Amino acid sequence: MARFFKRLVDFKRNRNPNAYPGSNPCNTQTSDKTKSHSRDPRSSRTSSPSVTPSSSATPSPSVTPSLTRRINSSARQSKAYDVCVCHTEDDITYAQDLVSFLELHPHSLRCFLQLRDSTPGGAVCTELCHAVRESHCWVLVITPSFLKDPWCCYQMQQALSESPAANGRVIPVRKQLERKDYPPELRFVFGIDVWQDKENGFQKIKRAVLYYLEELCRKEQEHRESVQGDNVDEASKTLDMSGSC
Repeated sequence: MARFFKRLVDFKRNRNPNAYPGSNPCNTQTSDKTKSHSRDPRSSRTSSPSVTPSSSATPSPSVTPSLTRRINSSARQSKAYDVCVCHTEDDITYAQDLVSFLELHPHSLRCFLQLRDSTPGGAVCTELCHAVRESHCWVLVITPSFLKDPWCCYQMQQALSESPAANGRVIPVRKQLERKDYPPELRFVFGIDVWQDKENGFQKIKRAVLYYLEELCRKEQEHRESVQGDNVDEASKTLDMSGSC
């Protein structure tokens, strides 16, 4: 009888293996795979694109934005140009590269370039004088050809007459010129030698122009605050006199 029941159980087990999961080795392997899959944290991860910092991210705070705000004032806007570049035709490429550098964001200096900004049909002397009068600073690209050009010498004299105190408005740039050939009118003014390093010379010229504009705007702000203080004092005196009456 016992053998009969044992054969009956084996027969049912072979016909329906899912009824006895613990005794089926295939089911055991499947179960183990399912458990290991559920335990593996990699199976629950979803593929997401990696995040890398882009160039359009917000830049860290620096002195540049504050400097840009400091040089924006009515004193700066009183003239049409921040800087006038005086040069000869032989140095037009250098002048164009310099102007392109000075006009870069964020400071975006306003430059006068004779080839680009002169009025067609205007008299040469009139255009040159207008450029000098309407500029805060003047960059003189001094080369051997500059000293031989009468219009360049004329513009240099006009710039010196506009700023005889040498307060930073005249910026001589010595390019391919020996020290002994330097104009005597400019020997009392510190210049920039760009014979060896053109790019570094651009940086120095830009710093010189920005320094003058910053000082100009600072003096205007101090004057404005002084006038406001005087007006407040006069108003308080008027109130005191009316109260005593």
